Amino acid sequence: MEKDHLEILLEDMCGNVKLVLEGHEVLRHEIQDLARETRERFEVVDLKFEALNTKIDTVDKKLSDKIDAVDEKLSNRIDAV
Repeated sequence: MEKDHLEILLEDMCGNVKLVLEGHEVLRHEIQDLARETRERFEVVDLKFEALNTKIDTVDKKLSDKIDAVDEKLSNRIDAV
């Protein structure tokens, strides 16, 4: 009777270990999926930042050119007076 009881306990433990392993496998896949999704989102964000930096550089250049033109006009008018 004791041997049968031990075999039942060992089978139960084996089943529990298999459940734990399956749970770890599921978690591992979920973590991998999350890591992949996070990488993809960061790539999109990086592209948007690059586009935004380009736009900011363009606006900065336009504003600098306009300010330089206004400064030159004012300097010419002041010199004319």
